Amino acid sequence: MSDNGQKKVIVGMSGGVDSSVSAWLLLQQGYRVEGLFMKNWEEDDNEEYCTAASDLADARAVCDTLGITLHTVNFAAEYWDNVFAHFLAEYQAGRTPNPDILCNKEIKFKAFLEFAAEDLGADFIATGHYVRRADVDGKSRLLRGMDDNKDQSYFLYTLGHAQLARCLFPIGELAKPEVRRIATELGLATAAKKDSTGICFIGERKFRDFLGRYLPAQPGAIMSVDGQEVGRHQGLMYHTLGQRKGLGIGGTRDGSEDPWYVVDKDLDNNRLIVAQGHEHPRLMSTGLVAGQLHWVDREPLTDALRCTVKTRYRQPDIACLVTPLPDGRLQVSFDRPVAAVTPGQSAVFYLAERCLGGGIIEARQPLPH
Repeated sequence: MSDNGQKKVIVGMSGGVDSSVSAWLLLQQGYRVEGLFMKNWEEDDNEEYCTAASDLADARAVCDTLGITLHTVNFAAEYWDNVFAHFLAEYQAGRTPNPDILCNKEIKFKAFLEFAAEDLGADFIATGHYVRRADVDGKSRLLRGMDDNKDQSYFLYTLGHAQLARCLFPIGELAKPEVRRIATELGLATAAKKDSTGICFIGERKFRDFLGRYLPAQPGAIMSVDGQEVGRHQGLMYHTLGQRKGLGIGGTRDGSEDPWYVVDKDLDNNRLIVAQGHEHPRLMSTGLVAGQLHWVDREPLTDALRCTVKTRYRQPDIACLVTPLPDGRLQVSFDRPVAAVTPGQSAVFYLAERCLGGGIIEARQPLPH
């Protein structure tokens, strides 16, 4: 038994298999473990989407099996003010935000971290994220999870080394099938539960219907790249670059049956710009400009850096040159053109397995015409 027994860890119990196995692994390592279930959304007005109650029941069942205490806390006000309001404002401005990244920054690794330390006396918090932490020269680094298919470092680039030093990621060394195997052997209620998708904490909803409750429809024209009106849209906010489904338009008058893709948004004229073919030149970018930068464990860049970047989750790494600009933003130049680089999403930088940090995509550089 290590001296971990003196250390108290609060595990964020989501009612999923990853946090369930994380709690068990920490018990095996000798920590004093308790769970915390966070309720971050109040508007459970539809049975179909009301997963929070069943998630809480699953978290309770797992904690009972493991013999640990489960606390609950309501962060709905913090979520609305610090995550959801921003999410709506970004959509209204025609950008496509990533609420999971902001939720991790404001809720899971801020509100939860503070509550666990101040109210529950925790030495550490732990989550079921597929990432790893390494302490080098007195600073905590963020490393990719060992399971390439599940690595979630993209969503955690806003964490600083001081926050990371107080976080444990027990399943970061494991592959997902191994996590499920452990849960099955332990007879945990969550062993066969499918992974959650959808908006952070809000669950799996019909996105257009959900957004329409908060933002009024703003219909406009769908225009082809050569200036032909090919359809109508209900609001630019419902569409993202590279989108293929849900456009409601068929082939062209000249007979091409290639599917249509969103290649741009004309915000000034409320027009959605589309083209046929998933590698249409208008969809490709040679680089981007990123702002609102955050570095995990290093000082801001002063010189150009060769590294790799992801402009969306689960995208293969793209080799790039990152150059600091005088205004504090970054110019990112790709080694090869990249499809569907989307303003509002995050660009996250890596050196091998280490996540350096990232920023918000403010502009993309199109292929020269």
